[in-house]
Amino acid sequence: MLFAGLQEFLSHLESRGQLKRVRAEVDPELEITEITQRVLLDRGPALLFENPKGASMPVVMNLFGTMDRVRAALGREPAEIGHEILSTLERVNPPSLKSLWDSRSMLRRALFAHPSRVSSAPSQETVSEPDLTRFPILKCWPGDAGRFITYGMTLTQHPKTKRRNLGLYRLQVFGKDQTGMHWQSMKGGRSHYFDAERDGKDLEVAVVIGADPVLMMAAILPLPEDVDEMTFAGFVRGKGVPLVRAKTLDMMVPATAEIVLEGTVPVGERRVEGPFGDHFGHYSDAAEFPVFHIRKVTHRRNAVYAATVVGKPPQEDKFLGIAAGEMIGPLIKVINPNIVGMCAYAGAGFHNLLVVSLKERHPKEVLKTAMSLLGTGQLSLTKVMVLIGPDRNPADFRAVLHDLWQRFTPEDHMWLLPFAPLDTLDFTSFKMHVGSKLVLDASGEIRCAVEPPRNVDPRRYDARIDDWRLLSGGFLVVVVRQHARAIVANLV
Repeated sequence: MLFAGLQEFLSHLESRGQLKRVRAEVDPELEITEITQRVLLDRGPALLFENPKGASMPVVMNLFGTMDRVRAALGREPAEIGHEILSTLERVNPPSLKSLWDSRSMLRRALFAHPSRVSSAPSQETVSEPDLTRFPILKCWPGDAGRFITYGMTLTQHPKTKRRNLGLYRLQVFGKDQTGMHWQSMKGGRSHYFDAERDGKDLEVAVVIGADPVLMMAAILPLPEDVDEMTFAGFVRGKGVPLVRAKTLDMMVPATAEIVLEGTVPVGERRVEGPFGDHFGHYSDAAEFPVFHIRKVTHRRNAVYAATVVGKPPQEDKFLGIAAGEMIGPLIKVINPNIVGMCAYAGAGFHNLLVVSLKERHPKEVLKTAMSLLGTGQLSLTKVMVLIGPDRNPADFRAVLHDLWQRFTPEDHMWLLPFAPLDTLDFTSFKMHVGSKLVLDASGEIRCAVEPPRNVDPRRYDARIDDWRLLSGGFLVVVVRQHARAIVANLV
């Protein structure tokens, strides 16, 4: 089913018992988070808080809090999208009349994926001066520095090429017309600002809050830097995203959005942002980030504010991350055809643990593939990568641990990169954006035929034992040989 906007999707969910209205007054400061947490952990419905304290519009939470709602938003399984794209690319390479004919439905979908233009739009029914105090902006956790826009899709254009980028970044509210702009490392918006600032130009920015569900999901996809998220959303929808010219910016914005904040991020301006309770389950430190100055606000007459909560897994971003991996993950096989499957673990915040099953067709091809992945897009932010054989399931963590026990030794199956790019939110390094990475190769032959022990209490395990093993007894324990301790001590 194709949804033109967020409110159509909400009506669809409500008709199927997947959305509940909360009519009591609820405080956006901490209280909405607490209620949403309890419902999410019970795998409950999306929540529409109709009377948030001090705000003039309702707020929707837990929108993508189950895989059923993710599938409803996409109209099918996320994995189907990735496999369709991959199979089409394989079928038309090299192109032939037969392959083009066989792929005609996908090619037709691609042909109509480009955004369309309209002259008027629901997202501009109301135009007003900026006043963020009117919106039900959340303070999610007690240690947060203030209120944060948590589902603000940030639209930018490269200052020269005009290529679009749509990304999801948190925005701390500094005042009625100012927020922080938490542009993370390796993200498209940050790259656009870097080039604009280098040329001495302020960067125009539109922040979109609430839109059709496919576009809301496209904003979090780890697409290549020059791939337009709006075009990809149009491809998934089977119809281009309608755009309208912004009121004060030289750019097009989603016509069916709920709210659009139009403004600029000036050259050279920084302000301390954070701390913020983040998706690794800790408070990210306060640091200086660019500042977003809002010129104008446009929105629907009956707009719904969309928000989400991030924090210790599992959260709503678990389901978004799983969908993103299933849609985009198969495409990595175009670059590395020896990859069989991948799984980024939601419990580790996705970037922190990636397991890859792969074939080794040439000596040390697994190492070559690992280095390729660590240099590809947002996969370059991976903290720990585990390589397993082609017949193994990377999503089966117990099987992965078993392979690490039987097929891994540190002498020639462990590669440490002391200094490499890290996720901006990674708290394991003493320097933002930079830290160490680890690759563990458990893809080869069995080196230890003994089965791993069961029900081992890792707190009683003797770290002087002359081996490296991963024990499973409710904990994950790493024990290393004496000569490897210095290396492990430096893992940050």
